Order: sequence, then C-alpha cells, then structure tokens
Amino acid sequence: MKANKRVSPFVIAVAIMMTAVAHPPQLSAQTAATELSAPGKSSHNPKWSVQVKMIDPGDVNISASFQIGIYESLLNELSKTKRFKQVLRDGERNSSDVPDLLILKTTIEKYTAGSETQRAAPTVSGATKLTVRSQLCTRDGQILFDRTVHGKVLFMGSNFRATHNLARNVAKTIEQSPLPVSSMSALGQSGQL
Repeated sequence: MKANKRVSPFVIAVAIMMTAVAHPPQLSAQTAATELSAPGKSSHNPKWSVQVKMIDPGDVNISASFQIGIYESLLNELSKTKRFKQVLRDGERNSSDVPDLLILKTTIEKYTAGSETQRAAPTVSGATKLTVRSQLCTRDGQILFDRTVHGKVLFMGSNFRATHNLARNVAKTIEQSPLPVSSMSALGQSGQL
C-alpha cells in the first residue's frame, strides 16, 4: 500500500506559522544599515518605513498557505533591501506612531498551480506561476508605486519557491523605484537654509 504524499494546505500553513513563532523575524526592530551611494556621493540613511498588509487573494482561488508564504517572504525580502528604516507587519500597534510610513498592498491577480513531480521529469511542464499587483501608498492613500510583478518556479524546487521568487521580484522593483522626499528629510533640509 502506498503512502499518501500530499500535504494539506492547512498543515503547510501551520508549519509556516510555527516556524515564524520559533524563529520570529526581527523586522520591526531592525534598523536598516547605512547604504553607500555611487562613488563620490555621500551615504544616506533610509527615511521611510513600510508596513506590509496581508495578501489580498482577489478573485483567485489560492490556499492560505500560499498567501502566508508570499507575506512572510515579502517581509524578509524587503528587510534585505535596506531601503526602509523599519519593515512592519500588518496590525502592529506602534505603526500609528511611525513617521513617514508607507503601506504595501499586494493583490493576487493570477495563480497557476504547478507540480513538483512534473517539473522533476524531463518535460517542460509543471511550472508554478504567480502574478500580483503591488501598490506602495502613503497613509492618506496616495499611490507612489503601482506595478504588476511575477514569480514562478519552472524547473526543480518546491511550489513555495514561487512565493520567494515573487517576493524577491517585488522587493527588487521597489528598491529600484524612486521614493519622494520624506517629511522628516524635508524638515531637516528646511532647518539648514
């Protein structure tokens, strides 16, 4: 008798949550290190903080485990960019006290479930693909960034690799996009006149 190798989405979601509890990310407490600009330019500290909202599944039928996977990967990848002073989770109590806070909203637009088994075979099938719309907004709702971003796993690897690839692509796109001058920067510059 063969053992059933399918893992329920609930089990995966519980495993992700247990990992987050066992190894809590220090994202909200992390302060980004100083970034170095191009040679000849002075270094600067990030002025903005970002709060990552929970993933909106939109009209797509996608498991909660994939939504959590995208969310956790986004938190991790955004903190790696060193673009923000703080990366906050949705619902953090102290977020209302954070000056210059941006909100990242992510809505799933398209999801193609893949098969790890098919990807392992010498065929070109089984790809897991995700497409999301990411919006970076100010507290008052002004949209600073609105992009469609893709993530996928084509060959070897877990289906959850697509969530990591998607989050890395979202973070890279945000990192390469200009942000307006923060109010704290404007205050500092006006005092130097």
